[in-house]
Amino acid sequence: MEVVDAVSVHVNGKAEIEDFDISAVVQPEPLPPIVAAENGDKQNGREIVLGKNVHTTCLEVTEPEANDEFTGDKEAYMASVLARYRKNLMERTKYHLGYPYNLDFDYGALGQLQHFSINNLGDPFIESNYGVHSRQFEVGVLDWFARLWEIEKNEYWGYITNCGTEGNLHGILVGREVFPDGVLYASRESHYSVFKAARMYRMDCEKVDCLISGEIDCADFKAKLLANKDKPAIINVNIGTTVKGAVDDLDLVIQTLEESGFSQDRFYIHCDGALFGLMMPFVKRAPKVTFKKPIGSVSVSGHKFVGCPMPCGVQITRMEHIDVLSRNVEYLASRDATIMGSRNGHAPIFLWYTLNRKGYKGFQKEVQKCLRNAHYLKDRLHDAGISAMLNELSSTVVFERPLDEEFVRRWQLACQGNIAHVVVMPSVTIEKLDDFLNELVEKRSTWYRDGGVQPPCIAVDVGCENCACALHKLSVLS
Repeated sequence: MEVVDAVSVHVNGKAEIEDFDISAVVQPEPLPPIVAAENGDKQNGREIVLGKNVHTTCLEVTEPEANDEFTGDKEAYMASVLARYRKNLMERTKYHLGYPYNLDFDYGALGQLQHFSINNLGDPFIESNYGVHSRQFEVGVLDWFARLWEIEKNEYWGYITNCGTEGNLHGILVGREVFPDGVLYASRESHYSVFKAARMYRMDCEKVDCLISGEIDCADFKAKLLANKDKPAIINVNIGTTVKGAVDDLDLVIQTLEESGFSQDRFYIHCDGALFGLMMPFVKRAPKVTFKKPIGSVSVSGHKFVGCPMPCGVQITRMEHIDVLSRNVEYLASRDATIMGSRNGHAPIFLWYTLNRKGYKGFQKEVQKCLRNAHYLKDRLHDAGISAMLNELSSTVVFERPLDEEFVRRWQLACQGNIAHVVVMPSVTIEKLDDFLNELVEKRSTWYRDGGVQPPCIAVDVGCENCACALHKLSVLS
């Protein structure tokens, strides 16, 4: 349906169409200012670029006029704002590459359920007195993931979270409850929510060094374990790091724990699989994430690879661990073991719908497509003389940070220091990658035209073999 920027007004009782000046409501988006955080945080010596202050473009909430019910002016005004917003969403979706969201979905069949306030408050496995819930869908989804990660129905507990961060907060909380004096270990490239959990729970936290790939450095991990060998270990294992898409070697982490004198009753492992936790099971020769290994919990996001239109996630842990966290709540006639109280009851239905439509084979095809397109992007960047890296098992392509922040904003790239990345998802086509590459190559010819400014050296981030700066490009040629 075509979106028009017009508003219906009533003149002498008759509806007429007149142009509506949306600029009075939605101002043009300015570029984000370069702002140094108050604590002086920097990445590789450069100030962190923050987005614009949304107060400059917010949509004001106003009181209805006394005659609005008769004229319909307010409804027409809101309809026009929403139409313009939808048009903006469609445009921005065309240029979305930097964040791991699958935008290829169609949930039209579920529109009939949007008239209901569906709330899964309390334990997914114990009904509350609130009858408008979707627990039957939620437990069906949880059983699917339990099979994927090889744990029996009577041995696991889990729930559908509001986001990937909540999955990490819950997994680490369970670990802290099992080992109240435990030390949290996480690689420096772990998601920020892991360190947020350490602050929230007042946990001792050891940041472990990483390899250039972004994978945890188990030599440094071992050194830090031995320095705290009198305390239990709670470990966050990344199944795909945020920036580089690196996968920590779970088997090597377990081996390092054992070699450092930590028996299985003295450590708890949480696996943060926000994106790749659902992709890895469908990658040939990929190491397995399974509860047959001594792990305590796994979490994934539902709005990333799966393609749910609202943030959500799945958290699975062992039944034996959840008792230390759960309490019966008479008010709910259920049990409380989740981070949040009220929980979105629509999300389980969306996840159930997608899992049924695609199944294991459908996800396998999408994973293969993502990996194939990621290799295509990496190869084309190299062919254009642009530094780039792609980890094995990953669809996250890391490359030199574009010089122009306007270009970064346009393509919604995620940046850190001198690097940026594209996360190749099922909705990212070869055509979109070609458009991005062609524009990047054209822009670079302008940015670096006179030789006064050189492309950054990112060997420290991607390795010398993947860096195409003047120094390493020459060393490779020689």
